[in-house]
Amino acid sequence: MASSNTVELVVLVDDDGHRLGSAPKAQVHHESTPLHLAFSCYLFDHAGNVLLTRRALHKRTFAGIWTNSCCGHPAPDESMTDAVHRRVGEELGVGIVELTCVLPDFRYYAVASDGVAENELCPVYCGLIDGPVRADPEEVMDHQWVPWEQACTAARLGWAISPWAAEQIPLLDHAGVPQGR
Repeated sequence: MASSNTVELVVLVDDDGHRLGSAPKAQVHHESTPLHLAFSCYLFDHAGNVLLTRRALHKRTFAGIWTNSCCGHPAPDESMTDAVHRRVGEELGVGIVELTCVLPDFRYYAVASDGVAENELCPVYCGLIDGPVRADPEEVMDHQWVPWEQACTAARLGWAISPWAAEQIPLLDHAGVPQGR
């Protein structure tokens, strides 16, 4: 999490993923959110269960919704892999081993019930969790280890999970995740 006197920036991109500049995260998410870089991460345990998290109720977008293990945005001069490791540490208090980008070109657009849009070029990573989860309640209000098959069923049946997870999980399953890590 950014310190209170640091403005968190997101990287704005064009339709081809070329960087256009940056903007404060707090000012980017609204009804006409510009396309920007983000990532999604799915963490697995040694048994192949996936960690799903429930977003804190004060989050700007999709508050209180169940989703993948961790989401975030790289800083302007930060590699995507470094951003994934940083945010997983900040949000979940845990490290990652065997981090792999499984869906490098994933992109989505989704509008929350309050009209705020997500518009992200969002590579999807999978990794093996390294230690016990110590979730930051400012980011995550709940978390649960779920067998991968149940996560796939939830996505297929349209259960109350984030729109990006509902799109990503079938793609990851088709790619052989978690077995293919």
